[in-house]
Amino acid sequence: MNPAIPQRCAHRPLAGGLVVPWVSLIHNGHAAFGSLDAERALRAYRDRLCQICGHQLDERCFLIVRPADQARGYSPEPALHPECLPYSAAHCPMLNGAATHYRRRTVLAGHPAGRPCTDPSCPCPSRDPDGGHTARSGSPADRYEAWMISTADYRLVVRPDTPGVPDGISLAVPIRRKRLLREAALPENAAQLLELLRTAPGLEGDG
Repeated sequence: MNPAIPQRCAHRPLAGGLVVPWVSLIHNGHAAFGSLDAERALRAYRDRLCQICGHQLDERCFLIVRPADQARGYSPEPALHPECLPYSAAHCPMLNGAATHYRRRTVLAGHPAGRPCTDPSCPCPSRDPDGGHTARSGSPADRYEAWMISTADYRLVVRPDTPGVPDGISLAVPIRRKRLLREAALPENAAQLLELLRTAPGLEGDG
Protein backbone atom coordinates (compact mmCIF):
# COMPACT_ATOMS: atom_id res chain seq x y z
CA MET A 1 0.00 0.00 0.00
CA ASN A 2 1.44 3.34 -1.02
CA PRO A 3 1.65 5.96 1.71
CA ALA A 4 -0.73 8.90 1.50
CA ILE A 5 0.50 12.39 0.64
CA PRO A 6 2.12 13.77 3.81
CA GLN A 7 0.29 16.65 5.44
CA ARG A 8 3.44 18.72 5.05
CA CYS A 9 3.06 18.37 1.26
CA ALA A 10 -0.63 19.35 1.10
CA HIS A 11 0.33 22.73 -0.35
CA ARG A 12 2.54 21.27 -3.09
CA PRO A 13 1.36 21.02 -6.74
CA LEU A 14 0.69 17.60 -8.24
CA ALA A 15 1.78 16.14 -11.58
CA GLY A 16 0.20 12.86 -12.63
CA GLY A 17 -1.24 12.58 -9.14
CA LEU A 18 2.20 12.78 -7.52
CA VAL A 19 3.63 15.53 -5.35
CA VAL A 20 6.13 17.71 -7.19
CA PRO A 21 9.18 17.96 -4.88
CA TRP A 22 10.06 21.49 -3.83
CA VAL A 23 13.53 21.21 -5.40
CA SER A 24 12.29 19.83 -8.76
CA LEU A 25 12.82 21.97 -11.83
CA ILE A 26 9.61 23.47 -13.23
CA HIS A 27 9.94 24.25 -16.93
CA ASN A 28 7.17 26.17 -18.69
CA GLY A 29 4.72 24.97 -16.07
CA HIS A 30 5.74 21.32 -16.29
CA ALA A 31 7.64 19.42 -13.60
CA ALA A 32 10.90 17.87 -14.77
CA PHE A 33 11.04 14.98 -12.29
CA GLY A 34 14.64 13.94 -11.62
CA SER A 35 16.09 17.37 -12.45
CA LEU A 36 16.93 19.79 -9.66
CA ASP A 37 16.27 23.50 -9.66
CA ALA A 38 19.80 24.65 -8.80
CA GLU A 39 18.66 27.77 -6.94
CA ARG A 40 16.14 25.88 -4.80
CA ALA A 41 18.57 23.06 -4.08
CA LEU A 42 21.13 25.61 -2.88
CA ARG A 43 18.52 27.28 -0.69
CA ALA A 44 17.48 23.89 0.73
CA TYR A 45 21.09 23.17 1.69
CA ARG A 46 21.72 26.55 3.30
CA ASP A 47 18.36 27.00 5.05
CA ARG A 48 17.98 23.35 6.09
CA LEU A 49 14.81 22.75 4.12
CA CYS A 50 13.21 19.44 3.14
CA GLN A 51 13.70 18.70 -0.55
CA ILE A 52 10.13 17.39 -0.87
CA CYS A 53 7.90 19.84 1.00
CA GLY A 54 10.25 22.82 1.27
CA HIS A 55 9.58 23.30 4.99
CA GLN A 56 12.22 23.73 7.69
CA LEU A 57 13.75 20.49 8.94
CA ASP A 58 12.86 19.44 12.47
CA GLU A 59 14.94 17.70 15.13
CA ARG A 60 15.87 14.81 12.83
CA CYS A 61 16.12 14.33 9.09
CA PHE A 62 17.03 11.68 6.52
CA LEU A 63 19.83 11.77 3.96
CA ILE A 64 19.79 9.72 0.74
CA VAL A 65 23.05 7.75 0.49
CA ARG A 66 24.64 5.56 -2.21
CA PRO A 67 27.91 3.62 -1.77
CA ALA A 68 29.77 6.29 -3.76
CA ASP A 69 28.36 8.98 -1.45
CA GLN A 70 29.50 7.03 1.61
CA ALA A 71 33.01 6.77 0.14
CA ARG A 72 33.11 10.53 -0.48
CA GLY A 73 31.70 11.28 2.94
CA TYR A 74 28.63 13.30 1.99
CA SER A 75 25.13 13.01 0.56
CA PRO A 76 24.72 15.10 -2.63
CA GLU A 77 20.98 15.68 -2.12
CA PRO A 78 19.09 18.00 0.24
CA ALA A 79 17.66 16.28 3.31
CA LEU A 80 14.10 15.04 3.89
CA HIS A 81 11.67 15.06 6.80
CA PRO A 82 11.04 11.60 8.32
CA GLU A 83 7.40 12.03 7.20
CA CYS A 84 8.33 12.87 3.61
CA LEU A 85 10.81 10.02 3.11
CA PRO A 86 8.28 7.11 2.91
CA TYR A 87 6.23 8.93 0.27
CA SER A 88 9.30 9.73 -1.81
CA ALA A 89 10.69 6.20 -1.41
CA ALA A 90 7.38 4.68 -2.51
CA HIS A 91 6.89 6.80 -5.63
CA CYS A 92 10.39 7.65 -6.92
CA PRO A 93 11.31 4.96 -9.52
CA MET A 94 14.98 5.16 -8.56
CA LEU A 95 14.25 4.62 -4.87
CA ASN A 96 11.49 1.99 -5.13
CA GLY A 97 13.42 -0.22 -7.57
CA ALA A 98 11.15 0.30 -10.57
CA ALA A 99 14.02 1.94 -12.49
CA THR A 100 16.84 -0.50 -13.12
CA HIS A 101 19.05 2.06 -14.88
CA TYR A 102 19.65 5.77 -14.58
CA ARG A 103 17.83 7.73 -17.24
CA ARG A 104 19.89 8.43 -20.34
CA ARG A 105 20.35 12.18 -20.59
CA THR A 106 20.88 14.04 -23.82
CA VAL A 107 21.66 17.68 -23.22
CA LEU A 108 19.61 19.74 -25.66
CA ALA A 109 19.82 23.53 -25.64
CA GLY A 110 21.47 23.32 -22.22
CA HIS A 111 18.22 22.18 -20.63
CA PRO A 112 18.74 19.85 -17.66
CA ALA A 113 15.68 17.75 -18.54
CA GLY A 114 17.13 17.08 -22.01
CA ARG A 115 14.39 18.87 -23.89
CA PRO A 116 14.79 21.56 -26.56
CA CYS A 117 13.60 24.98 -25.45
CA THR A 118 12.60 27.64 -27.95
CA ASP A 119 11.61 30.26 -25.39
CA PRO A 120 14.32 32.99 -25.48
CA SER A 121 13.15 34.35 -22.13
CA CYS A 122 13.50 30.98 -20.38
CA PRO A 123 16.48 30.81 -17.99
CA CYS A 124 17.05 27.10 -18.66
CA PRO A 125 19.94 27.51 -21.16
CA SER A 126 22.08 28.79 -18.29
CA ARG A 127 21.32 25.73 -16.17
CA ASP A 128 23.60 22.76 -16.80
CA PRO A 129 22.62 19.25 -15.72
CA ASP A 130 24.15 17.87 -12.55
CA GLY A 131 27.56 16.35 -13.28
CA GLY A 132 26.77 13.25 -11.26
CA HIS A 133 23.60 12.64 -13.23
CA THR A 134 25.52 12.99 -16.49
CA ALA A 135 28.21 10.53 -15.35
CA ARG A 136 25.59 7.95 -14.29
CA SER A 137 23.48 8.31 -17.43
CA GLY A 138 22.38 4.86 -18.64
CA SER A 139 24.26 2.97 -15.90
CA PRO A 140 22.65 0.33 -13.64
CA ALA A 141 20.97 1.83 -10.59
CA ASP A 142 22.96 1.96 -7.35
CA ARG A 143 22.06 0.72 -3.90
CA TYR A 144 20.17 3.43 -2.01
CA GLU A 145 19.87 3.87 1.74
CA ALA A 146 18.34 6.54 3.96
CA TRP A 147 20.44 7.64 6.93
CA MET A 148 18.83 9.51 9.81
CA ILE A 149 20.86 12.23 11.51
CA SER A 150 20.11 14.90 14.07
CA THR A 151 19.76 18.35 12.52
CA ALA A 152 22.10 19.50 15.29
CA ASP A 153 24.77 17.53 13.39
CA TYR A 154 23.76 18.91 9.97
CA ARG A 155 26.93 20.15 8.28
CA LEU A 156 27.55 21.14 4.67
CA VAL A 157 30.58 19.97 2.71
CA VAL A 158 32.10 22.72 0.58
CA ARG A 159 35.14 22.52 -1.70
CA PRO A 160 37.77 25.27 -1.40
CA ASP A 161 37.43 26.14 -5.09
CA THR A 162 33.64 26.62 -4.83
CA PRO A 163 33.12 28.18 -1.39
CA GLY A 164 29.58 29.35 -2.13
CA VAL A 165 28.25 26.09 -3.53
CA PRO A 166 27.92 23.06 -1.20
CA ASP A 167 28.69 19.59 -2.56
CA GLY A 168 26.31 18.03 -0.09
CA ILE A 169 25.63 17.15 3.54
CA SER A 170 28.36 15.51 5.63
CA LEU A 171 28.04 11.86 6.62
CA ALA A 172 30.90 12.14 9.12
CA VAL A 173 28.41 12.59 11.95
CA PRO A 174 26.56 10.25 14.34
CA ILE A 175 24.06 8.16 12.35
CA ARG A 176 20.92 7.40 14.33
CA ARG A 177 19.34 4.94 11.93
CA LYS A 178 19.86 3.39 8.49
CA ARG A 179 17.08 2.19 6.19
CA LEU A 180 17.60 0.23 2.98
CA LEU A 181 15.55 1.70 0.15
CA ARG A 182 16.69 -0.56 -2.69
CA GLU A 183 19.50 -2.90 -3.67
CA ALA A 184 21.76 -2.12 -6.62
CA ALA A 185 20.52 -3.28 -10.02
CA LEU A 186 22.59 -6.02 -11.63
CA PRO A 187 24.41 -5.25 -14.89
CA GLU A 188 22.58 -6.71 -17.88
CA ASN A 189 25.03 -9.58 -18.42
CA ALA A 190 24.94 -10.51 -14.74
CA ALA A 191 21.14 -10.38 -14.68
CA GLN A 192 20.97 -12.68 -17.71
CA LEU A 193 23.40 -15.14 -16.13
CA LEU A 194 21.41 -15.17 -12.89
CA GLU A 195 18.21 -15.88 -14.83
CA LEU A 196 19.91 -18.79 -16.63
CA LEU A 197 21.00 -20.24 -13.31
CA ARG A 198 17.47 -19.92 -11.95
CA THR A 199 15.93 -21.73 -14.90
CA ALA A 200 18.61 -24.39 -15.41
CA PRO A 201 17.48 -27.94 -14.58
CA GLY A 202 19.02 -29.42 -11.47
CA LEU A 203 21.92 -31.84 -11.85
CA GLU A 204 21.03 -35.38 -10.93
CA GLY A 205 23.46 -37.94 -9.61
CA ASP A 206 24.07 -41.30 -11.28
CA GLY A 207 22.51 -43.05 -8.34
